[in-house]
Amino acid sequence: MAKYVAAIDQGTTSTRFMVFDHSGKVVGYDQKEHEQIYPKPGWVEHDPIEIWQATQDVIKGALDKLKIDVKEIAAVGITNQRETTVVWEKATGKPVYNAIVWQDTRTDQICNELAKDGGQDRFRTKVGLPLATYFSGMKAKWILDNHPELKEKAEKGEILFGNIDTWVIWNLTGGPRGGVHVTDVTNASRTFMMNLETLDWDPEMLAILGIPRAMLPDIKASSQVYGYCKDGALDGIPVAGDLGDQQAALFGQTCYSPGEAKNTYGTGCFMLLNTGNKPIQSKNGLLTTLGYKIGNEPAVYALEGSIAITGALVQWMRDNLKMIEKSSDIEMLANSVEDSGGIYFVPAFSGLFAPYWKSDARGAIVGLTRYINGGHLARAVLEATAYQTAEVLEAMNKDSGVDLTALKVDGGMVFNETLMQFQADILGVPVIRPTVAETTALGAAYAAGLAVGFWEKVEDLRVNWGKDKEWLPKMDPETRAKLYKGWKKAVTRTFDWVEN
Repeated sequence: MAKYVAAIDQGTTSTRFMVFDHSGKVVGYDQKEHEQIYPKPGWVEHDPIEIWQATQDVIKGALDKLKIDVKEIAAVGITNQRETTVVWEKATGKPVYNAIVWQDTRTDQICNELAKDGGQDRFRTKVGLPLATYFSGMKAKWILDNHPELKEKAEKGEILFGNIDTWVIWNLTGGPRGGVHVTDVTNASRTFMMNLETLDWDPEMLAILGIPRAMLPDIKASSQVYGYCKDGALDGIPVAGDLGDQQAALFGQTCYSPGEAKNTYGTGCFMLLNTGNKPIQSKNGLLTTLGYKIGNEPAVYALEGSIAITGALVQWMRDNLKMIEKSSDIEMLANSVEDSGGIYFVPAFSGLFAPYWKSDARGAIVGLTRYINGGHLARAVLEATAYQTAEVLEAMNKDSGVDLTALKVDGGMVFNETLMQFQADILGVPVIRPTVAETTALGAAYAAGLAVGFWEKVEDLRVNWGKDKEWLPKMDPETRAKLYKGWKKAVTRTFDWVEN
């Protein structure tokens, strides 16, 4: 009898392999960082081969530490950095180009060209998304446009496309020796090529982007058996869950009812609100996306607000400014002062994401005086995350017509007490951290476990969810309104910086 379910969590900066027991508790894991490649300003790449090697290393690393029999693992699920685009040769498994990362803005011109006839929201009703550099269909188009020799191979299905989930599953299940070429509805909904209603590739979108159907993976449910691991440390284990990282966190946070929402604090911040079995088109700059799909059950949709730079801003302070030695040091530095000293840091390093979608914005620190020191800057860095989250929540309330009463949070930054308290203060609602903070990997494990009967139904998963800590708002409404107004003003200073 299987005792565990595993998940591969392939993130923007690192890859993890995590093993969970039946109660959803972490029993072991291993993690490895990979290189961030910046060929030009605004360009961000990863080496897909390095990612696949890191995936194999962390699987082996975790199993070696745990000393469990691999046969005790019921299934493995995948969760991944979304929109990061890989194109590779089917026969060899060799990428034709580096993976283009979700933050990358090189497809700006493609988006501008497509927006000339119908504006940024031209395809929103069909795909749920605005025209933005974020999405992987435009990245695939850029690769094909810049390597015209690949077009014929793509039409014959000799080169394959996928987000990182597809790349990892294909390699896990054999790679060039019969690897399964699939994705799930959540990842497919981030490509700009899947029709929200049919849950299949949309012929019109493929024609507009010039993407041959033959190079695309089959779209599956988020929870079903796709295939079995071949060779390697997980040989014979079913691959049975696949969700983009934010949808996986929604699933891991057990947001299974319409109106339930979560926010994940990682490299970026991502808030998702379950809207039930019908897509809701946003009028306030949010994305309409798939939340999850379990087997043959109807798909569940979500509204999403994406913030590009949150944890990455802390990393920037660490790596570029050398103001802190490790990311966790920021809290102590921020607590050396009482407040931000009137400054705001708007981290539009690669444009503004939800609710603005301005790729021509760039970062700014405003309100500087001689009084400001490193502590004020550190506090402004943390507060930037909370303000951006507040903007997204405001948009969600408008679209859904439902005011959130509490926010479930997860991800690396939720252990920063100063940030979480300020988040509750600026939202005016309680902020709740679950007992298992790694809900992204947990969501993928849940999906895989459901597919093979390790858990019978989602209600079994709700039972696993537990509250670790709750932060209640302490700020008076006048102060909250004043600070938020200042943030809004600061954001406007970042607009239209890049001239096309």
